[in-house]
Amino acid sequence: MSLFHAVVWLDHHQAQILQFDAEHVEAQKVKASSRHTRTHGSGVRTEHEFFGHVCDALSGITEVLVTGSNSAMADFRHYVEKHRAPVGKQIVGYEPVDHPTENQLIAEARKYFVKYDRMNGTPTPM
Repeated sequence: MSLFHAVVWLDHHQAQILQFDAEHVEAQKVKASSRHTRTHGSGVRTEHEFFGHVCDALSGITEVLVTGSNSAMADFRHYVEKHRAPVGKQIVGYEPVDHPTENQLIAEARKYFVKYDRMNGTPTPM
């Protein structure tokens, strides 16, 4: 099922991706690799690999809202701008949130997209 909107909640270790419309929600989780190496800079490579998997999971989604801690969102945004510019075009906003439940996250995303679509003059296909 291809859904129009998605909300992503992420930190530096995991991401929860929820695609939704008015009646359906599809959930997907992406976790960072837990392998530890002694190689210098392996933490950066592991983070880039994780963010790459998150970007791959967003393939085909028209509008994405990214949520999470300010630091995780800033790091993800930097990664997207530098390495995955096409995904950046799908992301319509960044909103800081703590640790919401799935239902809270969907409710906030629905409110966000109603406002976003109204401001852009596009009908909300929810």
